[in-house]
Amino acid sequence: MAQLILMPGKERSAFKRHPWLFAGSVGRLEGRARPGDTVEVLADNLRPLGRAAYSPKSQIRARFWTFDAEESVDDGFFKRRVAAAVARRQALPELRGQEGLRLIHAESDGLPGVIADQYGDTVVIQLTSAGADKWRKAIVAALVQATGCQRIYERSDSDVRGLEGLESATGWLLGEARDEPLSILENGVRLAVDVAGGHKTGFYLDQRDNRQLLGQLSAGKDVLNCFCYTGGFSLQALAGGANSVLSIDSSGPALVQARANLALNPQLPAERAQWQEADVFQALRDFRKEGKLFDVIVLDPPKFAPSASHADRAARAYKDINILGCRLLKPGGLLMTYSCSGGIGLELFQKIIAAAALDAGREARIVRRLAGSADHPVALNFSEGEYLKGLLVQVD
Repeated sequence: MAQLILMPGKERSAFKRHPWLFAGSVGRLEGRARPGDTVEVLADNLRPLGRAAYSPKSQIRARFWTFDAEESVDDGFFKRRVAAAVARRQALPELRGQEGLRLIHAESDGLPGVIADQYGDTVVIQLTSAGADKWRKAIVAALVQATGCQRIYERSDSDVRGLEGLESATGWLLGEARDEPLSILENGVRLAVDVAGGHKTGFYLDQRDNRQLLGQLSAGKDVLNCFCYTGGFSLQALAGGANSVLSIDSSGPALVQARANLALNPQLPAERAQWQEADVFQALRDFRKEGKLFDVIVLDPPKFAPSASHADRAARAYKDINILGCRLLKPGGLLMTYSCSGGIGLELFQKIIAAAALDAGREARIVRRLAGSADHPVALNFSEGEYLKGLLVQVD
């Protein structure tokens, strides 16, 4: 096994069990290692620090599999890690019986670069690192053993694979597509899942609890759902008794699926739903000119800042959209606003929303801080895993 020897003083992050080693921390590689190979990580004084997956083309030069220098990284390792991740979900009452569930949340479950989401009897995996890619077969076998799933689909098509020197990889690894469309029941609402063409692994499971919260807040309210995608928030608002729900997205195909999702739920009042294909920023400016006001507004935009280097530009976009949101709320209205950008931390996000309310000329207060569902845990040694952050703000 090749040895990755760090620069002096660069072992501190490993002592804190942070799973990433950046290129600037690496002194030298002794021996030969191909992308994804497991290497021994040593401090500059040759003290063993653990074993990691080597990625020569990435700025994250290695990702720790284990901080135990004696632990073997083999098929048995992945069986243990996958089984432990599944068991952690089964131990939480709120996650039992969920048809849509994140089984593995990458670094936060001790499996860097590995995402696995379950939709009924189908599991979708996304492998975003060289190490995860190398151990594909072992990961698939471990998932089958831990879940008994009948179908596994790979959606390793995210942009971050390019940073690892990896090409996209998609397709069925186990079984094949079902004759009937795949769907899940989430808090009483049925939602279709497109594992091959949908965002991420087919759906945004991380917002499950927040969608349920919107339903609880929507009775008798006029709701505006911006960046609605396939209507998850919208349908929960209808289920919660909203007086009206206006949903906006720039994607026509997403809105087609949103309408189809509504049709899957004949118990919901379809006449209270409106769907609008438009640029959200422009649509909100038009509503302002028209004098439209809402009781509840959801702002769940796409990732504006994929990394910290994009934070300044993203901050302006977040501020702009939240100014518009604040101005369109009735007095006492509620703003559910989110950022899924890893480059925007929670503290900065709160400052952006505070500045937006100030520029909108509105008084506002945080009612609740919002985050991902319990199946998207954040390891205490890996704050980067807290990518989804949100605020429920009451605006006077």
